[in-house]
Amino acid sequence: MVPMLIMAYLHVHKFDKTTSRSRSSVRYSASSATRFAISRGTNISHWLSQSKKREEERRQWFTKEDVAYLAKTGYDHLRIPVDEEQLWEVDGSRDTEGFELLHQALGWCKDYRLKVIVDLHILRSHHFDAQVKPLWTEPTAQERFLQCWRDLSDELKKYPNDQIAYELMNEPVANNAEDWNKLVEKSIGVIREKEPKRFIVVGSNRWQSTQTFDQLRVPDKDPYLILSFHFYEPFLLTHHEASWTDIGPYKGPVQYPGKTVPDEEIGKLSADLARLISPRNKVITKDSLAALIAKPVAIARKRGLQLYCGEWGCLPSVPEADRLRWYADVRSILEKNNIAWANWDYKGSFGIVDRDRKPNTTMIGTLLK
Repeated sequence: MVPMLIMAYLHVHKFDKTTSRSRSSVRYSASSATRFAISRGTNISHWLSQSKKREEERRQWFTKEDVAYLAKTGYDHLRIPVDEEQLWEVDGSRDTEGFELLHQALGWCKDYRLKVIVDLHILRSHHFDAQVKPLWTEPTAQERFLQCWRDLSDELKKYPNDQIAYELMNEPVANNAEDWNKLVEKSIGVIREKEPKRFIVVGSNRWQSTQTFDQLRVPDKDPYLILSFHFYEPFLLTHHEASWTDIGPYKGPVQYPGKTVPDEEIGKLSADLARLISPRNKVITKDSLAALIAKPVAIARKRGLQLYCGEWGCLPSVPEADRLRWYADVRSILEKNNIAWANWDYKGSFGIVDRDRKPNTTMIGTLLK
């Protein structure tokens, strides 16, 4: 059920499809026949991905009212992560309810003129943070990955090419970038057999980092490709106190701009934690953030392909003023370079609404106004 605050927002601000479409067109004026016309989006996390929710709990996590709210708030597209375990049983048969929920969401997005990137997020053979990733060593795992895309293409090919795009896989992490490049070529070939003009989003090896962007090899003479990177720099800031990271134990202050951790705090740390923090603790400014994005920008321009930042975000454990400065600067850099983006995320730890689904109006204003 959608929270009362969101419902009240929708009641006061009735949705106007024409206004939403015109705003999107103004923001993204460089559209063409070979461009997936998107500008600003958000990730629908922990629904059909990274979640144990099933049945009614899964249905209620993301509803038509959520789509209406996001459209009215000012987004023009959603990135919807989907996991293999959510859409397919272990034997490879399709999970009927999982696909039903995906189709339902795509229908809602069509109603509210939101475009969608369907992102194959986690495979049984590949999790971006797992130590063992059979996808890179077992031919059967690679064939299963290709079969997932045959199934997804069969299910989604009925949707217009200008409404739905596909993202091959979230944050590939192979020991050798060439292993990912070969799989990219095969999977694009599988999709192109039936969908020659479907837009396909492809990121580089090792968490879609900007640093590895020059290692990505994409097919020539295919204008329906979108190059993608993720941006969580500086990690000491964006993942401050994140329990799932090696820097999570650091609970001291952080700041932006400037040196992320004040020098006087380093001396208070244990030797082990200081060894983790110190090499990453650099002076960060808007200019240094822009420099980190320069490589993808140059490569995409050289190839004449669209560029997309599919994930970026900063945890609320960071002081609000510093966090909002970071969001404002990264957004400015992305939009100056005509890079469409989707913040991570809608309802999760980084979300634009809190755990009680109360909108963070200052963050929303920084992102969308």
